[in-house]
Amino acid sequence: MDLFEYSRQKNAKDSIPLAMRVRPQSIDEFVGQEHILGKGKVLRRAIEADRLTSLILYGPPGTGKTTIAHIISNTTQSHFERINAVTSGVADVKKAIQEAADRLGMYNKKTIVFIDEIHRFNKAQQDALLPAVEDGTIILIGATTENPYFEVNSALVSRSLVVELKKLTDDDIAKIIVNAVSDKQKGLGISDIDMDDDAIKYLAHIADGDARVAINALELAYLTTTPDKDGAIHIDRATIADSAQHKILKYDKKGDNHYDVISAFIKSMRGSDPDAVLYWLARMIEAGEDPKFIARRIMICASEDVGNADPRAIMVATAASLAVERIGMPEGRIILAQAAIYVACAPKSNSTIMGIDAASADVKSMPSGEVPAHLKDAHYDGAGKLGHGVGYKYAHDFPNHYVKQQYLPEGFEDKQYYVPTEQGYEAKIKQWLEFLKSAY
Repeated sequence: MDLFEYSRQKNAKDSIPLAMRVRPQSIDEFVGQEHILGKGKVLRRAIEADRLTSLILYGPPGTGKTTIAHIISNTTQSHFERINAVTSGVADVKKAIQEAADRLGMYNKKTIVFIDEIHRFNKAQQDALLPAVEDGTIILIGATTENPYFEVNSALVSRSLVVELKKLTDDDIAKIIVNAVSDKQKGLGISDIDMDDDAIKYLAHIADGDARVAINALELAYLTTTPDKDGAIHIDRATIADSAQHKILKYDKKGDNHYDVISAFIKSMRGSDPDAVLYWLARMIEAGEDPKFIARRIMICASEDVGNADPRAIMVATAASLAVERIGMPEGRIILAQAAIYVACAPKSNSTIMGIDAASADVKSMPSGEVPAHLKDAHYDGAGKLGHGVGYKYAHDFPNHYVKQQYLPEGFEDKQYYVPTEQGYEAKIKQWLEFLKSAY
């Protein structure tokens, strides 16, 4: 290769992002996702045999969803059509379906329609796909970072194979980096470049399972590093740290990860693990989650999972919510941490939520009970003639401010919705209720 040819190839390649250039073209080039693309796995077999059914590829960014679609495009005998979920409308979907029907009728050629970020399609657009998927006019491949069971038409989901991609491991990312650095045809191998092992490990770690993040940081390091006197480019850990700036947090405040992280936070409080609570809290704070949203979840947990085992938990949580609104961030993180730790370390009881849920279930399923006459409002003229309030016993007139009388409607007298536990302060509540019931 002469100097002119080298320069022409290098300039042409450099005009295309590195992540696009090094994207795998075959299954054998693909790194990671062994649970679906390993030897003998169902998706690999379907691709190799060109016997695909409709698919929904679901997983975090940078894990290979679009790459798998490109591999299918390269290996299938079907026509491959790509639709942009952001810019396309129902008319575009219908046009693609009609062309697929014509192609199938005239040439007996199948059509694969790939829709990246399919969750961005509205209901009308997703509904327009359904008949064509159902009758086999098209084979749909949808890619999404969101949980398809929440964000995609349930009829489409039921007619598709949902394939979940996992976050890539550090070893997977390291292999992808090494391939990009050494590839002399599509990658950086066309240049005189070397990269420290420590830099590779560091970049693989801070990419946090996202191959695109790793390749983009690598490319920036390559483009901004001045060659030495011999024309070689050396990339070390410091160069990567400067190019990546900081670890990219995988957190979408409106997406699937948002719900997963807040779920982990709540379950850690319920599970009395303050260390895990602080970790998930820090994840949300550093990703820019709304502190008012976090405070609301702490308050809910204080009632749902602590309840009367420690009545102070809801007071601490409510005070923290008000304090965060008044103080703001970043200091508010300390208040949120204090409240979350208190709730995590408090004795636990779910008797409150169990009680209200049981009562609600009866209200919904059983005939409405009549308010006992002695409990009805008697603060108006004529109430006595109706028998309202007659026979009511004022609890404060009796010892221990307690008197036995019917408070539940007819047919509900034996119901017990609140069943106090032996946890924390609730044990005292239980003891007191048992004393009242046995003493009178």
